[in-house]
Amino acid sequence: MSLSIRMTGSCESGPARPNVLHMRLPRRDSSQIASLVETGLWSPLSTRNLPMLRSRVLACGLLLALSVGPCAGATPVAAEQRLQASIEADQPHAVALLERLVNQNSGTLNLAGVKAAGNIVRAELEPLGFDVAWIDMRATGRAGHLVATHTGNGRGKRILLIGHLDTVFEPDSPFQRFVRNGDTATGPGIGDDKGGVVIIVAALRAMHAAGTLRDADIKVVLTGDEESAGTPLEAARADLVAAGKWADVALEYEGLIVDGGRDHATIARRGVADWELTATGLTGHSSGVFGDALGYGANYELARILDGFRRELPEPNLTLNIGLMVGGTPAALAPDGARGSAAGKTNIMAERAAAVGDLRALTPEQEARTRARMQAIVAQHLPKTGATLVFADAYPPMAPTAGNRALLALLNQVNTDLGLPTMGEWDPAKRGAADSSFVAADADVLAGMGAAGSRAHADGETVDLASIPRQALRSAVLIGRLARTPR
Repeated sequence: MSLSIRMTGSCESGPARPNVLHMRLPRRDSSQIASLVETGLWSPLSTRNLPMLRSRVLACGLLLALSVGPCAGATPVAAEQRLQASIEADQPHAVALLERLVNQNSGTLNLAGVKAAGNIVRAELEPLGFDVAWIDMRATGRAGHLVATHTGNGRGKRILLIGHLDTVFEPDSPFQRFVRNGDTATGPGIGDDKGGVVIIVAALRAMHAAGTLRDADIKVVLTGDEESAGTPLEAARADLVAAGKWADVALEYEGLIVDGGRDHATIARRGVADWELTATGLTGHSSGVFGDALGYGANYELARILDGFRRELPEPNLTLNIGLMVGGTPAALAPDGARGSAAGKTNIMAERAAAVGDLRALTPEQEARTRARMQAIVAQHLPKTGATLVFADAYPPMAPTAGNRALLALLNQVNTDLGLPTMGEWDPAKRGAADSSFVAADADVLAGMGAAGSRAHADGETVDLASIPRQALRSAVLIGRLARTPR
């Protein structure tokens, strides 16, 4: 059978758009057509979904023929319209939840406070049918993680939602309370990441009310130590990594980037690895420097290596920062690498020097290549000196994969259907590392799905309250469509 349909979109939030579709379709009986009308929410974006596209066009044709309204490609279908109405009506609840979360101090080192914030979220998710567990992490020096699982029909994509409960503001910070001024609110961690947590809850509440949550397989992981991970890191992130292996798709709810009045999506984040460099040399009277007997001393060796990094390593999407240096006779870094001590005189050659910093790379290949080049620079010792370079594994890169870009394309189809502007890719060099990087090797990831705001990690941190329903609606529709997409 061949079908040609002229559709004039009547989307309530956008202008009419005439479209002509012509496709040869398989014959289907009335029960198949009814099923397509009921479940035809998915807007396919790739050639592998052409069978679904054929079904979608047939469903649209039937809807038009019966004059019961436009198809999902022109305007949100009834279930998605219910999502929008539910989120708008639920905004007072979302703001009240944000206020409760912000007023509960959950600085990373406030273990009881982090767990209390988790309990607030638990009370929101359990009534929606989630099985909520608290994963104790005191063995790593941190409070723990909240993991909530919703079991659907097992047929659609498995979806992981990532956020975090902790903030950089400990109980001794003077910045402690939620304050609202119109559509702007301030408070500790209000955007990073309590606004994101509220958006997760708001989207799931709306899906529950609209009936689109019922069949969805969803896991929510809210870490309690994103701002300062517990040690060992492998143990601190084991549950998140396991969730990533379970999932097909991961959505991360760190802050939304708004630039030039336009929302942007994050499909890539650079990883970060800390490093410590130690140089040694012979000490003695300064008159012997550069000589055959004493050589150059530790400070010159350290300077040579760091200048080699500066000259030889720069490339796009790569940075190498030096955070702290000490050198002298003696010189030492504290165990936490955040402070050090040194002594010396102008006429004494330094016997020891050390520096710490971080390496940020966009892909695992770029990071591995840079590590090897750094080690090669270190190995070219000045006479009578030595040096060692040690890396501490931290956050892996979240590379800009084809799967991540396809996920953004799906989000932009949602934006089009909702009458929202499309979202471009944000420069990964302008974003920090985040927990989504730990699942990027196993699932397609879209990050920055949280609330818009400013001054993260600083007194006066703000959030744009109007961004909460916008982001919750995007999420609710996107999650619903993913949940209907066969694995």
